[in-house]
Amino acid sequence: MCEPPVVAPPLPGPPAAASSAGGSQSPWRSLRYRSMRWWSVANFVSNAGTWMQLTVQNLLVLQITGSATATGLSMSVQAAPALLMSLVGGAAVDRWPRKLTASVSQALLGAVAFTTTALVATGGLDLTVLMVLAAVTGIIATVDGPACALLGNDLVPPQDVPSAIGVGSLVHSAGRLAGAALGGVTVGFLGTAAAYAANGVSFLFVAAVIPFLRPAYGALRQAVPERTAPEQAAPARAVPAPRGPAPVGADMTVRQGLAYFMKRPRLVALAGITGVSAVFGRNYQLTLAVLVTGPLAGGAGAFGTVSTVLAVGGIIGAVLGARLRRPSVRLVGTLAAAGALLQAVAGFSPSLAVLLVLVLPMAVVESVSDTAGTTVLQTDPPVHLRGRVLGVWGSISTAWGLGGPPALGLLTELAGARGALVGGGLIVAGSIGAGFLLRRYGAAVPVVLRKEARVPAAPVLETAA
Repeated sequence: MCEPPVVAPPLPGPPAAASSAGGSQSPWRSLRYRSMRWWSVANFVSNAGTWMQLTVQNLLVLQITGSATATGLSMSVQAAPALLMSLVGGAAVDRWPRKLTASVSQALLGAVAFTTTALVATGGLDLTVLMVLAAVTGIIATVDGPACALLGNDLVPPQDVPSAIGVGSLVHSAGRLAGAALGGVTVGFLGTAAAYAANGVSFLFVAAVIPFLRPAYGALRQAVPERTAPEQAAPARAVPAPRGPAPVGADMTVRQGLAYFMKRPRLVALAGITGVSAVFGRNYQLTLAVLVTGPLAGGAGAFGTVSTVLAVGGIIGAVLGARLRRPSVRLVGTLAAAGALLQAVAGFSPSLAVLLVLVLPMAVVESVSDTAGTTVLQTDPPVHLRGRVLGVWGSISTAWGLGGPPALGLLTELAGARGALVGGGLIVAGSIGAGFLLRRYGAAVPVVLRKEARVPAAPVLETAA
């Protein structure tokens, strides 16, 4: 499972086939690496299995309870552990070997799926057991999520991480479509238990692939610092593998990850941009559904068309985002503001045709913004802190996920669908613009020295974006 120690001198050069020759900006450049290709296949299988299960899970809850409230509660119970447990899960990812952590978490998720299969097949699944299984799944996911995300990034050099994230988004979308289609067929011919069994097999497939994955040279090099001349003259020493335990003496507490996050202005800014966007935008399954079925007098078929265009725009945006090499928080904010302004304009749409024209670029720019933001989040911290930073992010994003829809629903009830889209878009764009202005003028305040100090003025320093 674990990688062997890496001997510091000398580090081998990257294989010709694996290097990012010529600074390629191809969105598919991460697939040049064999391990990344295998990882993409494994993720497709896993996503297809997960969406097979999700396709029938709500129907299963309704079948058991006959209550829509219970269906929503089961989803909340599965998501809730991330609110607090993500911090602990991220620390576990930093402390334990990453490949081992991902393999074990995938195997445990497979065990939960097989347990559910047996209970469904024997008729032993009731609401209490279902809630317990949902909570267990949510707890395991707090470790599995950051472990698998960072493991995928290890398979390519740092400059190709946006490509890996973009490819991962495409794989997720493809797996979702395949899983939803296969879920209906599986249930129709084999029954509900078969969908859970297929998901269990998909988890075991991923767990079996992980031990054979190898980190790319560039990712390995990033974690092995250049040595000074005295160090080069010293005898060779074994350097811990960058994907294993943290360096000796490193603080592995949850508090250190939280402190790092809060002291990094770019990560705090990224959290603010993503948070305001999540609360006042992005929840198009709510706002656009009300707009289409209300003021535009459309039906379920019309909203299905809008959802399809949103999905197509997301795929196009993932491909464009995969071309990025060094995205910044400024880029994330600019694209998020542009998407919010398009959302505001979409609120004035007089017809379904006009709405469809606006929805496509809106989905594209927001998808590129998401890819850029994910890249910044996963590459900004040092290697031994990335799991905990993702854990902090998991807690924050869960809070947005739980609080955003009710807040937006209230805004929709008070202002209507058009008012929610227009007002929400302006709030998002205005908040991001105000943040940029505060940073620009707040960092430009000069330091005035007393004349008697007779110290030459130093140039004003600014914080990194």
